[in-house]
Amino acid sequence: MTVFVYQTFEIKQENFKDAMENLHELQKFRNEHYDHEVELLSPIVGQDHTYALLSKYDGLAELELQDKRMFDDEKYLKLIGDFFLKNIVQGSLHTQIYRTTNGKTK
Repeated sequence: MTVFVYQTFEIKQENFKDAMENLHELQKFRNEHYDHEVELLSPIVGQDHTYALLSKYDGLAELELQDKRMFDDEKYLKLIGDFFLKNIVQGSLHTQIYRTTNGKTK
């Protein structure tokens, strides 16, 4: 069963250009080095500086395995640490986890 991790956060306006460059670097790094897909979502309506990362995993076990791999990786920790400390409004990160359903009903 597929698992989706949906993380929203607000980017500091004064760091917008650097934040977007770093976000694309994070997305590329994760897609190339780990076994999951990451999409960067930008707002069409709503809060202008609230962006989202949508990550897709093959299941909860795969989510845990990939998270462990990422947080054991010094290069990833540097990328994510710099991004969140310098570019995100404190307290604005929200994480939700969803799973697909099989669609069967009685």
